[in-house]
Amino acid sequence: MSQNNITLADLIENVKLGGGSVITSSTELEPAAGPHASVAPAKYVDGKGQAAKSVFVYETRYIVEKPEDQDEPKKEEAKTAENAVKGKPQTVVLIDSKQSELNRAEAAIEQGRQYGDEAVVKIPRAVVTYQTENGPFEYTDMELSHRVFDGHFRAGRVDGKPITENDHYRALRNCTPADMSALLSTAPAALLFGAWDSTRKSNQVRLRSALVGEIIGVLADQERSGEEQQARRSGARVDAVAASVQLAPKDMESLVNDQESELSSGNIGARRNDIKKAKADARISASPLGLGSIPPSVEEIGGVACRRIIRSWVLSLASLRQLRFGQDETKNVAARALLAALGLNAIARSERELYIRANCDLIESAAPVVTLDQRFGEKKPFAPLTVEHTDQLLLEAIENAKKAGVADWNGQTFKVEGNPIIIKNATAEDAE
Repeated sequence: MSQNNITLADLIENVKLGGGSVITSSTELEPAAGPHASVAPAKYVDGKGQAAKSVFVYETRYIVEKPEDQDEPKKEEAKTAENAVKGKPQTVVLIDSKQSELNRAEAAIEQGRQYGDEAVVKIPRAVVTYQTENGPFEYTDMELSHRVFDGHFRAGRVDGKPITENDHYRALRNCTPADMSALLSTAPAALLFGAWDSTRKSNQVRLRSALVGEIIGVLADQERSGEEQQARRSGARVDAVAASVQLAPKDMESLVNDQESELSSGNIGARRNDIKKAKADARISASPLGLGSIPPSVEEIGGVACRRIIRSWVLSLASLRQLRFGQDETKNVAARALLAALGLNAIARSERELYIRANCDLIESAAPVVTLDQRFGEKKPFAPLTVEHTDQLLLEAIENAKKAGVADWNGQTFKVEGNPIIIKNATAEDAE
């Protein structure tokens, strides 16, 4: 049965006070290699210092059976209202977190901008640019953690003066729940994806994300704990030139000196410490410089087998309704509809590319199920979100907001000069 695409009229009607609470998109996924394959969930650090270790995150979720997985008696039983929901608590593993899924949505929008897609190039943004010996490097408010309130922006300059003295930036920082117009016209990512002016001493702007998403996997064996089902990862490195490279201290020092501009400061310090401690006739392994083989070994955690994998997105219309852009409710509705259209576009762009991480290649086993809440238990289904449709929807919402006089998106960019002190002292190494 064909389904209708969600329209701007649907968004406008439901961002008005008393409208539906959410729009959701839920998709059944599976390992690309087949049901026999394990997948690599996201890893998290548990503990600190020497006690720190990599772990997967397990939770108990209420999982409703898919209709095709139910036997005929259950299908008949599910037809009655009191038995409409069939499910039970099950152990799941977090394959991709809410923050990670938002990062992927933001990256998908930025990728569309790079390709010159008509709709997303119109989205206003703030950009901080660092000048380096390798050329300029740009970072947008969709990439930095706290959006336009991030430390990289706050430490920057506009027209050679500290950004905190800039009237445009002051207007962004001084937004209140009563009027978010400045953010809408300059850095709207904050209004959809959330932001926090965390280091300001008072009057901090705090915005929850109106869009959240995640991917979970239902563990294959519900009789054992998640830790018992974790696969171990094997790894090795083969050097085609030599299985082992052992250097005299002076030779190691020569290699380190030659590569000093390329190696991290931590690596350089450790190697020079090895050289300092070594006796004249000693030999030092060149493995930390990427030379020589590393024998196969089994270490850390690798993956888990899942009987079912579910990706879900929730666009909270209720959250968008908390945003105001002045006293004119017509403008408020147009602005909220614009942000809702941007949210749907972000979902569509993120869903289009199922790129998660190494050893976590997934495919869709069914079409996404898109649903609009209509309150009082009523729901309205829509066709799966596509980039083509949501691009058109976003363009219509942009035009509608312009006619309402609340925002005119034309790809305007708030440009900030990155502080050279920061980029000069940046390193790829972790602080620990």
